[in-house]
Amino acid sequence: MSRNWIAVASAEHVLRGREAGFMQVCHGKAAPLRRLQPGDRVIYYSPTVSFQGKDRLQAFTALGLVKAGAPYVFDMGGGFRPFRRDVTWLPVRTAPIQPLLESLDFSAGRRNWGYQLRFGLFSISEHDVRLIAEAMGVRLQPMEQAA
Repeated sequence: MSRNWIAVASAEHVLRGREAGFMQVCHGKAAPLRRLQPGDRVIYYSPTVSFQGKDRLQAFTALGLVKAGAPYVFDMGGGFRPFRRDVTWLPVRTAPIQPLLESLDFSAGRRNWGYQLRFGLFSISEHDVRLIAEAMGVRLQPMEQAA
């Protein structure tokens, strides 16, 4: 059965991944990407516009489906060789998180809703993925149940 995930990265890093059809999480670690399966839905949350920037964004910036294939290493030069996973990104609009906080399962009624985001990748409910997708201008098809 497919799952739904939130990944965390700056908007500029998400844009790079959207343009090239991949995702990276947790500073290029492989282990989190191995938790994903083909057909899983991934939504990126971007706390900032730029990496380590003070330019707050706090918005969902991408939504896609994980493609078949294992995580792979990509040489970015300078000794940085992060792991990536291929994703089919959907056309979406950026959606601020603030208006959704009281409606999302992972944040409703929680003052420290941002704590989970520190993990870089965590699973979310079908309810949450649909609510976020709607805010991003996408109507999702129901997930197929594994037989």
